[in-house]
Amino acid sequence: MKKLLQAALMLIVSFGLVGVSDVLADEHKQSILITGASTGIGRHLAESLAEEGYHVYAGARKDKDLAALNAIDNITAVRLDVTKQDEVDAVVAMIKEKGTGLYGLVNNAGVGGGGEVLDTPIDDQSFVYRVNVEGVYRTTQAFAPMVIESKGRIVTTGSIAGTLSAFPGFSSYAGSKHWIEAFTDGVASELEPKGVWVAVVEPGNYKSNIRRSSMARAMDKIKAGGGEVSDELKEAYEATAARELSYKEPDEVTEAFMHALFDDKPLRRYMVVPNAEEQNWTIATKINELVQLNTWGPYSYSRDELVAMLDEALAGDDAEE
Repeated sequence: MKKLLQAALMLIVSFGLVGVSDVLADEHKQSILITGASTGIGRHLAESLAEEGYHVYAGARKDKDLAALNAIDNITAVRLDVTKQDEVDAVVAMIKEKGTGLYGLVNNAGVGGGGEVLDTPIDDQSFVYRVNVEGVYRTTQAFAPMVIESKGRIVTTGSIAGTLSAFPGFSSYAGSKHWIEAFTDGVASELEPKGVWVAVVEPGNYKSNIRRSSMARAMDKIKAGGGEVSDELKEAYEATAARELSYKEPDEVTEAFMHALFDDKPLRRYMVVPNAEEQNWTIATKINELVQLNTWGPYSYSRDELVAMLDEALAGDDAEE
């Protein structure tokens, strides 16, 4: 039966009733592009989508990661450094040439790092923003036209750091994730009239490679400058690795992405945390910010007025979006 269907499709193409790209698109389930898919949350999501039968374009930078991803059924590895416009343009061209279309874009590529403001070179801070901010902007701008054509979804990996107050040394990373929050709302309002839903998934502490990678870059920079990595820094790296590997697998994070990509009633924000402590920590930060915003000026609301506003939000459409 399959051979008969393939023969019929070839006859249809030969008579010019549909284009080759249309046939190729029909042969695949919805295609999803994931940036930063070599490890951690991106890799977990890529493998999960592939297991479900979706076709995944998985972005990575290193040859070994590209080879590993290509070995997985339903995954097409693509060389994609989100800081390089030529690589982004090449992936756009490749997807168009394959004719699969693009239903979903997952902006997952990101880095940690930074440092305390008074002690950290601007270049170190800028690197975080080149990846976490400009990279997301660049890929969204490049791939959105194909997602619009598919009436699909765009989902970005944020973080609870996008809500929490930044700790010393983390203002750069937290700032980039605060930007993701604003970016999500802005792009959502721009693309909703075009039939595209935009969301952000905000994980807490799950197993990934972002913390180890950040420290490894710092040590590589010391070595490149002719310096010697101190025993203290080596011990800090080992402690970071042990802590990172002790975290839960990001199954719950992937579940949130799946909902954002495919559910009939997607949400705007998905905060995904591994324990009640991180839930309390994050929500309490929002409440404290609300109190701070409401303290100054002649138009402050009373407690009862604030509670009424909360009740209205909980009962309204915003609670379902």
